[in-house]
Amino acid sequence: GFQVNLQGTKQTGMGHLGTSFHLGASSAYFNPAMMGLDENKFSFEAGGSLIASSIQFQNGNTGVSESTDNPIGTPFYLFGTYKINDKLSAGLAVYTPFGSTVVWGDDWSGKNLIQDISLSAIFIQPTLSYNVSDKLRVGAGLAIVRGSFEINRAAPVPIGNDASVNLQGDAIAFGFNAGVHYDVSEKFSVGLTYRSNVDVELEGGDADFTVDPSLASRFPDSKFDATLPLPATTTLGLAYKISDKWLVSAEGSFVQWSGYESLDFDFANEAIADSKNPRNYEDAMIFRVGAQYTANEHFDFRAGFYYDESPIQDEYFNPETPNSDNLGFTTGMSGHIGERFGFDVSLLYIVGTERESEYKPSGFGGTYASRSVITGFGLNYSF
Repeated sequence: GFQVNLQGTKQTGMGHLGTSFHLGASSAYFNPAMMGLDENKFSFEAGGSLIASSIQFQNGNTGVSESTDNPIGTPFYLFGTYKINDKLSAGLAVYTPFGSTVVWGDDWSGKNLIQDISLSAIFIQPTLSYNVSDKLRVGAGLAIVRGSFEINRAAPVPIGNDASVNLQGDAIAFGFNAGVHYDVSEKFSVGLTYRSNVDVELEGGDADFTVDPSLASRFPDSKFDATLPLPATTTLGLAYKISDKWLVSAEGSFVQWSGYESLDFDFANEAIADSKNPRNYEDAMIFRVGAQYTANEHFDFRAGFYYDESPIQDEYFNPETPNSDNLGFTTGMSGHIGERFGFDVSLLYIVGTERESEYKPSGFGGTYASRSVITGFGLNYSF
């Protein structure tokens, strides 16, 4: 779908693991219960990623091959934690867990479904954690979400070949993030997190039509309402410290995509028919494994792999957010400069498996495949 799992450069290098072991202030996102594990009073992390992605499509009717011309994506994160005392810690997280930019072009064969789309959601999350005991910790945060999107589509009209509609809007919504962390032993730990669904309800968005002047009265500019659901995610993670140098971990995430049933536009101007666009996503799983090797006091090295199941059914596969089962291969490293400052880098290569699908409501289909290369950079500082 349009979930972006790039909330920490350290974690990305390890297959985006981080629910069951502490890697700094980014725990405010990965599992807020672990914020109290930081040895420092204050801890900060900041970073971002550069996403280079491409989707290839072969039309099932004509056999013509086409591809996207996507810009570089730039998700980011900012984390800060404060250890109030041995029991209580506070944190603030700013991150972008959902987003998508897909550019097919004005004249491709599916232009009536989508020409281009830009979707983003910025989460601002104040967070608290509490150490119930030496082994058990809990944490939770309130997420304040600013969601925005812009879509361009061709408009099928009886006169003119360049008719189009631009739809855009933004809204504020709310959700939460909660977690539990437990040390089974000195080497084995378990983490469980839940990130709630968020319904971004856009009211008073702008719909601007570009049509032949003779059709202007039939396609006036209008306000519209729409709701975009961001799914809930439940993650269970296990971590085991083999030695002072080796840490291994595995996780499973259950993503409740089934809440995304339809993307509908309710136009305020009655001259324009409301737009109903069924999606009928299904719940999906993500499975991750990874390892970290501490070479010395200056360098850590990481690698990981994940399998991300597509939530999209074959008969509702829309090129707006084309998504197949993804295989993610990751690597990364961290460098420590003194006791307080460090830097992180990661590399993620995603293979979207080839699939033949159709969006039956419009009778448009073919074969899709995708590739993405994502570089990540981060800085951290503690005192």
